[in-house]
Amino acid sequence: MEKANDKLEKAVLEVLHPIVEENSCELVDIKYLRERGGRILRIFLDKEGGVTVDDCANVSRELSVVLDAYNIMPQHSYTLEVSSPGLRRPLNRQSDYERFKGRKVKIKTTDPVDDRRVFSGTLLGMEGEMILVEVDGRSYRVPFGSISRANLEIDFGKGARK
Repeated sequence: MEKANDKLEKAVLEVLHPIVEENSCELVDIKYLRERGGRILRIFLDKEGGVTVDDCANVSRELSVVLDAYNIMPQHSYTLEVSSPGLRRPLNRQSDYERFKGRKVKIKTTDPVDDRRVFSGTLLGMEGEMILVEVDGRSYRVPFGSISRANLEIDFGKGARK
């Protein structure tokens, strides 16, 4: 059975995709949450070279108009937040695992893979439905379907300040 939030997110996605594309951005994630200050509709955008404040403001302004015009949001008030996914960008789609090949990642799985559930290392890309990641000099093949959460990690590497 589909939850109310799932239905709402689906409805928002339908009107959001064209707006995001018009602004040359990529939709990374969408969340509709209840937090201390009330309800929040949180949209995360990215684009090659990084999303700007102007990109977020444009998408926010256009989306607000459409959400109001089509009365998509429930009658209670909410706050719309449009932002970048940040340095620890989540990896949600299979294409993300190819796009960010060579970057540091942290992957968590629902079921153990080779007796582990957390893989912090270098993303090697994809092979079929398997995510390839190197952790401490060893390569692992993690089934895409078993990933519960994955995100980029900050790589301080050589030359980083302490």
